[in-house]
Amino acid sequence: MQQFSAVYNQFLKLVPRVPFQQCVDHYNGDHRVRTMSCWSQFGIMTYAQVTGKTSLRDIEVGFANKENYFYHLGLQSVSRSTLADANSSRDWHIYQELFETVFVRCRDLAPKHRFRFKNPLKSFDATTVSLCLKMFPWAKFRQAKGAIKIHTRLDHSGQIPDFIRVTTGNTHEINVARTLELEADDILVFDRAMTDYKWLHQIDEQEAYFVTRAKDNMSSRVLRNPEHRLPELTDHARAKGVRKDQVICITGTKADDIPIELRLVVYRDPKTGNTYEFLTNIFHLAALTIAQIYKARWDIEIFFKWIKQHLKIKTFLGTSENAVMTQIWIVMITYLLLAHLKYQIKCQYSLLHIQRLLRENIFIRLSLHALLLIDWRDPDRQHSPLDPAQLVLQF
Repeated sequence: MQQFSAVYNQFLKLVPRVPFQQCVDHYNGDHRVRTMSCWSQFGIMTYAQVTGKTSLRDIEVGFANKENYFYHLGLQSVSRSTLADANSSRDWHIYQELFETVFVRCRDLAPKHRFRFKNPLKSFDATTVSLCLKMFPWAKFRQAKGAIKIHTRLDHSGQIPDFIRVTTGNTHEINVARTLELEADDILVFDRAMTDYKWLHQIDEQEAYFVTRAKDNMSSRVLRNPEHRLPELTDHARAKGVRKDQVICITGTKADDIPIELRLVVYRDPKTGNTYEFLTNIFHLAALTIAQIYKARWDIEIFFKWIKQHLKIKTFLGTSENAVMTQIWIVMITYLLLAHLKYQIKCQYSLLHIQRLLRENIFIRLSLHALLLIDWRDPDRQHSPLDPAQLVLQF
């Protein structure tokens, strides 16, 4: 009978060791390290994310008497103090660089977005994580409150983040948005809080596209209707909720900031009755598609909600800036690994279900592929033991 290593050991094999070691060497992460290497630190912290450990003591107890399952980490035992020292002293840029490597591997397996057009579709937004100012004095947000912001760009092909920037809570999203690098034909979706006309013009000059909501105080002038509109398409779009589709230009004091033609799409949601005005430089897609593109921006809100509910990104195992940054980047890497596993195996389960299966079978010696391909909801499936070493009792 074929013997498999523990499920968690197989999960960690999704991380390429050579690029990982290159990241460590780049920042001298293992310089003068005796007991816990960066690979060991990463393995332990990822284990904490998968199993939902909330404290250093929980991690220490979880590793107790499990040395045989973690031989690949080179660990005899896990000490709270050793892990705390590693989180506070090992450069967090190691894991930022590793994130970029893991993302490329995951992106190559990810399915395309659900729209028919071929343009890459991405959403940009930020989420705030509140912190106790006394415990995290470096993360000052307000006079008596601490917080950090996680600025994220989500690639809708696979629903995976391709850009992460962590700042203090008082950093506005537009300051980070201006630093984004866009490829030609990219479509970037963002909320109207980041509607800066100079930045919109910068996106247009990069031959990329944007979709956002128009501000209430926007001053504009209607130039004409889009040339590609046909009566039959207009009737269909109106039935679906499109009220206006116009080519405009910005007027007033902001006119010089964006001296290009823009498109204004007014859409009324048939379900809620709410009316929205969308501003874009896209002229080759239908007005209804513009409204649907902005609606897809909700995916990044779902992403923020998912990592806050199912990964440990609101409670931290250390109070130093380095420890917090290390944990955040390992959270993001864990999310990419779960997505990579789903797309590699072509598993039909959700990421949450995959995480639960890993958590409940973390020490089982079973093929990871078999674990995720079993239809657990099928009452007629064979009730074979998960652990090949376990005996079957027959009555």
